[in-house]
Amino acid sequence: MSETLEKLHRGPAIRLHPDDNVVVAYREIAPKTEIPGEGVTTNTPVPAGYKIATRAIAKGEPIRKYNVTIGFAAKDVRPGSMLHSHNIEFREFDRDPRHASEYQPVVPVPEEDRAVFQGIIRPDGRVATRNYVGILSSVNCSATVVRKIAAHFTPEVLAAYPNIDGVVAFPHGLGCGMEMSGEPMDLLRRTIGGYATHANLAGAILIGLGCERNQIPALMQHNGLSQGPRLLNLVMQETGGTRKTIEAGIAAVTEMLPEANDVARQPVPASHLKVGLQCGGSDGFSSITANPALGHAVSILARHGGTGILSETPEIYGVEHTLTRRARSVEVGQKLMDRIRWWKDEYSPGRDVQINGVVSPGNQMGGLANIFEKSLGSSMKGGTGPLMEVYKYAERVEASGLVFMDTPGFDPVSATGQIAGGANLICFTTGRGSMFGAKPVPSIKIATNTPMYNRLTEDMDLNAGVILDGEATLEETGEMIFAKMLETASGVPTKSEELGLGDNEFVPWSIGIMS
Repeated sequence: MSETLEKLHRGPAIRLHPDDNVVVAYREIAPKTEIPGEGVTTNTPVPAGYKIATRAIAKGEPIRKYNVTIGFAAKDVRPGSMLHSHNIEFREFDRDPRHASEYQPVVPVPEEDRAVFQGIIRPDGRVATRNYVGILSSVNCSATVVRKIAAHFTPEVLAAYPNIDGVVAFPHGLGCGMEMSGEPMDLLRRTIGGYATHANLAGAILIGLGCERNQIPALMQHNGLSQGPRLLNLVMQETGGTRKTIEAGIAAVTEMLPEANDVARQPVPASHLKVGLQCGGSDGFSSITANPALGHAVSILARHGGTGILSETPEIYGVEHTLTRRARSVEVGQKLMDRIRWWKDEYSPGRDVQINGVVSPGNQMGGLANIFEKSLGSSMKGGTGPLMEVYKYAERVEASGLVFMDTPGFDPVSATGQIAGGANLICFTTGRGSMFGAKPVPSIKIATNTPMYNRLTEDMDLNAGVILDGEATLEETGEMIFAKMLETASGVPTKSEELGLGDNEFVPWSIGIMS
């Protein structure tokens, strides 16, 4: 792939695999433009990132990109025609999972040569990349209280505590009017517990109303937690109401601050990095630049003992067999298939969601015809290494290397699950220009193309569009992303942190009914 990518700037379209029957427009192409080396001339305008047929394709024949089926011709297609959702049919086809048939173990970097970053070591040995105090609500009814407590701790108030990155609230809209037991409640409690004990929180306060279904004692018991200096509980109905709970919360945080500030960064191995992999506002270049470059960085990270957490289950659908074949065991591959079957058979039948075919308007405008094509690019964020484990939403991630966590494709919900599972860094690729932050974890934003990067440079940390422009190879860009991971984990702020993003992205997955 790299040799092809080095030559992208030499023509108007990009061939990704010798056996493809399409090429991808590198820039906007006018009608009657000859595509060098393909023997075809465009017969319609083709926007940048869209596909062009390089030969006649009969109705029903597979459309192949990276030599992977991304759909079928909805009608006979002439050479030089633009291919998109109007003439690509989405339908199911057989994909043999061949569990673990292509498993190859990671070849680790010798321990003495492993990369390091400047991290904060917690008493339990986990390593933080940021240092916050968190205020979490057990239920929507205490959302205002947790926000007002956090709002008290302005930069001026925290000026005396230079090692604290902030006091952040984690309100949400759940916790009552829902099933009192079962998977929806277990999932919510697991998520809140994962945040309350996250390495990036020096301390946390859980605040409830008192009569909600998600009772704090049950939440604590579910997660095996108990109160202590770093984890306190307040209940509004017992504390005296809204104002008194806010005052009590402010007093409790104030008491935590001196110890929370008493930290120092020190060199730690990159094996302590757990990186949540996200993509949003994807386009036709996502699978060519940012996603495979991030995948290369994840493969480097795995060799250094770190972990990449691939997620967004609807956005690997159609290419899941490329992951199951690389699974370390049949059992791991089957775990992934079980989660996909749950989505297809129980969660989404008959609903107009992307796993059933149609991607978002932004994805379509960016050149992606359907979920198969989007998944092709999305899965590349995980690199080419073995799949080591599969986790349910917000489960604690313990394995090293590439792992998968079952989440929706909606970025805040997906990242919330990853962070609850222990991710201490997020890498987020985007072609259209998603704006995203996720306290208490820094988010690195990676652009797929230079025009968008230049337009939104205040929000983007890295430009993988240099691959398209012929200024860097995919491997060089992956190494650049890995270096940015280490730099960010060491405390250098990302663009989203400088802009103050991340206060509204705690969104636990709601899978149950409301009553």
